[in-house]
Amino acid sequence: MELCQWWRHIVVFLIHAWIPSCFAQTTPPVRSSPTPTPQTAEGPETLKFRLSGFPRKHNEGRIEVFYKGEWGTICDDDFSLANAHVLCRQLGFVSATGWTHSAKYGKGTGKIWLDNVQCSGSERSVSVCKSRGWGNSDCTHDEDAGVICKDERLPGYMDSNVIEVQVDENKVEEVRLRPVFTIATKRMPVTEGVVEVKNKDGWAQICDNGWTPKNSHVVCGMMGFPHEKKVNKNFYKLYAERQKNHFLVHSVACLGTEVHLAACPLEFNYDNATESCPGGMPAVVSCVPGPLYAQSAAMRKKLKMPSTIRLKGGAKYGEGRVEVLKGSEWGTICDDRWNLLSASVVCRELGFGSAKEALTGARMGQGLGPIYMNEVQCTGHERSLWNCRYKNITAEDCKHTEDASLRCNVPYMGYEKTVRILGGRSRYEGRVEVLHTETNGTLRWGLICGEGWGTEEAMVVCRQLGLGYANHGLQETWYWDGSNVTEMVMSGVKCTGEEMSLSQCQHHRTVNCQKAAARFSAGVICSETASDLVLNAPLVQQTTYIEDRPLHMLYCAAEEDCLSKSAAKANWPYGHRRLLRFSSQIHNIGRADFRPKAGRHSWVWHACHGHYHSMDIFTHYDLMSVNGTKVAEGHKASFCLEDTDCDEGVSKRYECANFGEQGITVGCWDLYRHDIDCQWIDITDVKPGNYILQVVINPNYEVAESDFTNNAMKCNCKYDGHRIWVHNCHIGDAFSEEAEKKFEKYPGQLNNQIS
Repeated sequence: MELCQWWRHIVVFLIHAWIPSCFAQTTPPVRSSPTPTPQTAEGPETLKFRLSGFPRKHNEGRIEVFYKGEWGTICDDDFSLANAHVLCRQLGFVSATGWTHSAKYGKGTGKIWLDNVQCSGSERSVSVCKSRGWGNSDCTHDEDAGVICKDERLPGYMDSNVIEVQVDENKVEEVRLRPVFTIATKRMPVTEGVVEVKNKDGWAQICDNGWTPKNSHVVCGMMGFPHEKKVNKNFYKLYAERQKNHFLVHSVACLGTEVHLAACPLEFNYDNATESCPGGMPAVVSCVPGPLYAQSAAMRKKLKMPSTIRLKGGAKYGEGRVEVLKGSEWGTICDDRWNLLSASVVCRELGFGSAKEALTGARMGQGLGPIYMNEVQCTGHERSLWNCRYKNITAEDCKHTEDASLRCNVPYMGYEKTVRILGGRSRYEGRVEVLHTETNGTLRWGLICGEGWGTEEAMVVCRQLGLGYANHGLQETWYWDGSNVTEMVMSGVKCTGEEMSLSQCQHHRTVNCQKAAARFSAGVICSETASDLVLNAPLVQQTTYIEDRPLHMLYCAAEEDCLSKSAAKANWPYGHRRLLRFSSQIHNIGRADFRPKAGRHSWVWHACHGHYHSMDIFTHYDLMSVNGTKVAEGHKASFCLEDTDCDEGVSKRYECANFGEQGITVGCWDLYRHDIDCQWIDITDVKPGNYILQVVINPNYEVAESDFTNNAMKCNCKYDGHRIWVHNCHIGDAFSEEAEKKFEKYPGQLNNQIS
């Protein structure tokens, strides 16, 4: 017994040695979904609107308005199309095409904020229309009004159809995990610790009496982790005895599917909170990180990413358009009935936490290829999205403008603390500075050498700071007023664009910068949205042919370097060149217009063709052998980036005529016909055989995009010396890995029959 008492004193002593640093680092608190600021005046800027109910498309639904801190509905009495026009514009659509009565999209809950609304249709806000006044109604929710909006966004509108958790923030504002072990405070992410909640009185603990794994599952999901694991309570009991705890919550009863602890049934202590956990202790949770955040190589190898689901088009990890693999081809999910439960199943399947937001209306850009699933309905317990109920798609059901996307809770890594941007006109731009550790352990901000700095590096900085996509990576920043920092501490930075922080990119061991002055330090311009270009692969396959073109018709093409090197030795103007011609239709399926990097003042005039080049190289065309060796190549300067045509409801913005602005609008495409100059590969010197035709858009990453993995298109082709057969044309990331390997190992056609 004496030995046990002696050992207990030793353990207590060690705890006191460990504890001082345990408060230095915790997981950052996770807030419940941001609630709009309650209205203090009835102006359009102080209200918030949303579409709700089922079944519905992303541009229709029960109209709900947020007023004085509470969501409510609008009664259908005296409702009209003019009312719907005003409301649709406040939702970010250009106009309304109809409205509904008698709670067609289901009955709402809470307040009925407006009744007998009468708008003329031109008002900026429904708040200035005639009505009975806020909260004055004789209706029931059986009379909730709905609107059907035209599926066309107002230019520049951002906040569309975000489905987020609604909880009572007056009870639990934030949740965090506070680690106790000293070693845990220094390692990121924090996966284990005491659960603490914050309300108006500060941080407090939760009594663990009756605490269940389902509760832990919810907390881990909030912290960005897919799963929970059993925790060793022995140490924490000893720790709790030495601490003065404040128990705000004495009972939690989660189902395990909630996306926030505040959505679970909670019982609070408001009186004697210090003594309100008899026989218990503060709740402790231990979480299992996903493969991207595992703290050891062995664990990362064990936790593999799923191969049948992925996120595309997001600015950072844990967000994007949801795509699923069926057979050997990737496709998207329609947003009908898309909600947080289904989004959380996807997030956890991918190794993240629960869903923070479920997004509709192609908020992360439009996908390509098939749409596989519609009206997905998960319970929240499924291990895979494929285990949820869903409907198969028919041609009339959905378009890619309705692709579902999401944002997941991800573990806090503290990356934003080691980099900053200063001197720009807004928080989205500036000179990049990194936190550098000296040999003596001191920390200081240093600059990054601008040599070799480009879009991929800027992508990492913008992601690290949570500022969206990279718009530009700048090699000179003399025009920005930065801090007093003048020394370069990093050079030769080379990123793939996929890294979570600059520290994961390659760079020189010792600084080696030819232009070491501060004016030549690296800078970035970030943006919340980005373009996304993709090539129409079937059109390439349909339009490919061979032309023997006389040399006397190729002088301008030779001037623009559109012929192979052997053309220089030809007997001009006699003879011909054999050209592999095809059409290129380049679509912008992103969320921002594609604009050339250079302004029109620096465009280059080409007198021979009589046009300006806004980008030196817009597209690469390559013919490769089956083993990947390049046998012929071509390129396309962007002599005219314009909107050739657009999707229904989208207006053209860019036209090259009369030195007009160049670009490709979201929802539009630029067509380079097969019969224009340089729209070819010179195959005069190519021998008969089996080859791969490859087209790469924006190959040098000159203009930022939300997704570069879909910029390449490949086709199998057979050339017999006279004719060419092209098949299997597809975007680079459209097939499964297995199917892509089969494509690359394709032995070639033995005859001219293509099955």
